[in-house]
Amino acid sequence: MAVKKNIHSGHRQRLKERFLREGLDGFEKHNILELLLFYTIPQRDTNPIAHALLNRFGSLKGVFAASLEELCTVNGVSEHTATLIKMIPEVWRNVASEVLPDVRYDSVDKLGRLMIDRYAGMTVEAIFLVLMDNSWHILEIVKLGEGSVNQVRMDTRKLIEHAIRTNAAMAVLTHNHPNGTLVPSPEDMVTTTEVAHAFRTIRVEFLEHLLIAGNKYEPLLSKAEGIFWQKSKTDAFYNKD
Repeated sequence: MAVKKNIHSGHRQRLKERFLREGLDGFEKHNILELLLFYTIPQRDTNPIAHALLNRFGSLKGVFAASLEELCTVNGVSEHTATLIKMIPEVWRNVASEVLPDVRYDSVDKLGRLMIDRYAGMTVEAIFLVLMDNSWHILEIVKLGEGSVNQVRMDTRKLIEHAIRTNAAMAVLTHNHPNGTLVPSPEDMVTTTEVAHAFRTIRVEFLEHLLIAGNKYEPLLSKAEGIFWQKSKTDAFYNKD
């Protein structure tokens, strides 16, 4: 009796070899997920699971933005598999926004682009504090919390402690709007003024408060009330060729 040939025989190896030859640009979306799922589902056809993920969440972006709990509702997706899926955008964010020691982040656009990458794929609001030395090198990027600026209590004492600990000369506050709007809230503006005054007390120049949405950023400092002192470093920050 003839043995029926498995139509999926060698499929995994062919898909891996194709990726190594061509990269992912020519792949169908479900093939990308199939390839990823090979590494947590070793002995099962991952094609139906890939299609189920796309049907459930609408797109690759939707799959990677889904929560761990949501991913685990898809048949065939274990917590182990969902964890791998959640790792992908996090790994990418860390690679794309890696601070290079020899780079001078001496313009609002350089820092804005770096922080856009830092927020890529985030589905919740988050607040970061960027601390720099006098040579425009980043000393540290501190995550202050998740939530809007009116939900995450701005403890100015802790901001000052971070700046003193790193011996920072300059600081930038950033937060994001995952809904894509670049319109600051009244709370955003109040926070801008309060944080600027806090850094002034320890002679650390507050360069900017950047609002990030999608692949754009909006500077808020010039819109804030009560910012009257000379900002020489801030002027340089905005006057790069």
